[in-house]
Amino acid sequence: MRNRLHLIASAAMLLALTGTAHAEGKPALVIHGGAGVIRTSMTAEIEADVRKALRKALEAGYARLEAGQPALDAVTAAIVVLENDPNFNAGKGAVFAHDGRNKLDASIMDGKTRKAGAIAGVETVRNPILLARAVMEKSSFVMLAGTGAEEFARESGIALVDPSYFRTERRWQQLQKALAAPENPQASTGSDAYKHFGTVGALALDKSGSLAAGTSTGGMTNKRYDRIGDSPVIGAGTYADSRCAVSATGWGEFYIRTVAAHSICMRAEMLKQPLAEAAEFVINKDIPSLGGDGGAIVLGADGTIAAPFNTDGMFRGWIGMDGEIHVAIYADEDDSAD
Repeated sequence: MRNRLHLIASAAMLLALTGTAHAEGKPALVIHGGAGVIRTSMTAEIEADVRKALRKALEAGYARLEAGQPALDAVTAAIVVLENDPNFNAGKGAVFAHDGRNKLDASIMDGKTRKAGAIAGVETVRNPILLARAVMEKSSFVMLAGTGAEEFARESGIALVDPSYFRTERRWQQLQKALAAPENPQASTGSDAYKHFGTVGALALDKSGSLAAGTSTGGMTNKRYDRIGDSPVIGAGTYADSRCAVSATGWGEFYIRTVAAHSICMRAEMLKQPLAEAAEFVINKDIPSLGGDGGAIVLGADGTIAAPFNTDGMFRGWIGMDGEIHVAIYADEDDSAD
């Protein structure tokens, strides 16, 4: 069934804008709001809201870059905007787990130092990306989970909210639909009826030439047993070094198994593949060959941007060397500027 879906899915959207942003000291920013978009389920209102939110996130992140702030600040600012918008599966718009609770994951990585922070399974942290950054900057650890992560959030002054903050009727109805579906062996681990790829992420290249990457998610609708996907796993859902930054969105188990984010960067470095070609291989060949799907955004230190995916669409936006805001959703939008 999954192979058939891959055959009928739209061709991968691959945007490769190669420039000399680093050499010229020009910043760049790339964001995504998740792959797995189903065109027939989109309303005109939701589509307009999503495009507006993508633009707002780009403006927030790019303002930091223009002001000379580090890539980490731009990544954090852009993701906070998306976490605060109920149209995305992160923060306010997080999907529900099987037990009717929202459990959030996030990670961030500094390409210059390769320091990283991640959190998983938190239920009261308003902006998980801020906690992930606090783990990176205020602890000797890389990943914290559950109640321990929330205790660290309190000690670090990270804003906490009542779990009811994350409840939206749209997500609740998605859970009810999943719960009503016939039980099957894949129901708790990722069949088409249960998956949701609304992860958000951001990549930034600052004026000094440093890269950063971040990813935040509510995970998978109807997930069970405190399942954790790739988003908080450094190297799988998020990775950045001095040459390459990646944020992934898709069926997390396959991104973990292929160490997708790191694999893209390593193919570019070790095999000397163009960054867009490396991303294309991992996202549209390696992962589908195992039965997974999704997408990713990629940013190189030279300003190269790639956004491959193999679903109907992927919420995405970027500001490259032209300094213009671009947003897109579907595979047939090669270069949509707002």
